[in-house]
Amino acid sequence: MLQLNVKNETSRLRAVVLGTAVSNGPTPTIDEAYDPKSLEHIKAGTYPVEADMVSEMEAFNKVFEKYDVKVFRPQIIENYNQIFARDIGFVIDDIFIKANILPDRERELDAIQYVIDQIDPKKVVRPPEEVHIEGGDVMPWNDYIFIGTYKGSDYKDYITARTNWQGVNYIKELFPNKIVKDFDLVKSKIEPRDNALHLDCCFQPVGTNKGIIYKSGFREEADYMFLVNLFGKENLFHIEREEMYHMNSNVFSIAPDVVVSEKNFTRLNNWLREQGFTVEEIPYAEISKQEGLLRCSTLPLIRD
Repeated sequence: MLQLNVKNETSRLRAVVLGTAVSNGPTPTIDEAYDPKSLEHIKAGTYPVEADMVSEMEAFNKVFEKYDVKVFRPQIIENYNQIFARDIGFVIDDIFIKANILPDRERELDAIQYVIDQIDPKKVVRPPEEVHIEGGDVMPWNDYIFIGTYKGSDYKDYITARTNWQGVNYIKELFPNKIVKDFDLVKSKIEPRDNALHLDCCFQPVGTNKGIIYKSGFREEADYMFLVNLFGKENLFHIEREEMYHMNSNVFSIAPDVVVSEKNFTRLNNWLREQGFTVEEIPYAEISKQEGLLRCSTLPLIRD
């Protein structure tokens, strides 16, 4: 059996689900785009090709091998995008929560059922239908659980609004001993530079007391200030609009002192090294064209 344990974003990783780009399927049509960044690249003819994405994910897998992390991969669904494992489920403490994602992505959960079968069934939960929640919006941080949401009255009109208030309340009820803090995120259906698809698109902790943040990703300044006060402004690396667009906050921690980052994130990677981190740089720019990056591609199961 897998003894799940995820208390935060950065403790030493032992087991993870890494998505796959194999048999990714044809470039989506304009009508099939789930987010404005994919739409932009579909229209421009620059949508990523499978071979490039497979090689980027293999580079990520090699980093996991280097650090002796147990890696599970989804079973292949022919002609289907299975890159973003974070969307379909997430672990808090020792509980595996199945995400209620867009209905036509249900098959992605089936493709990791062999992993879920190795977990104590009493530790696997599925929220009720009205609860929308995706792993990219959920960040366990020791005593806290940070959750990205969208509080606009037009929630249902936004395919980019992925976690609703019912999702926040569900997590509050499931973890009564945690401090659950929700963040109202900026959404856009048409401009990827103004769309925080998930919380990890505008904020992510690194190390034990630092973080990467994009101030304009939050609809309320109070939400941004909450993180500034919690982490300390001097411990936060502030990214700019274009850096947010390229997903600079969507790195992935293998340990408190080891961060996997995209090789083109020069300003961020230099800062991380100045703070004493080992930065494992890999190419991931093609995958980022789908408005997801390193954290989105992973579903951590066990950390120390």
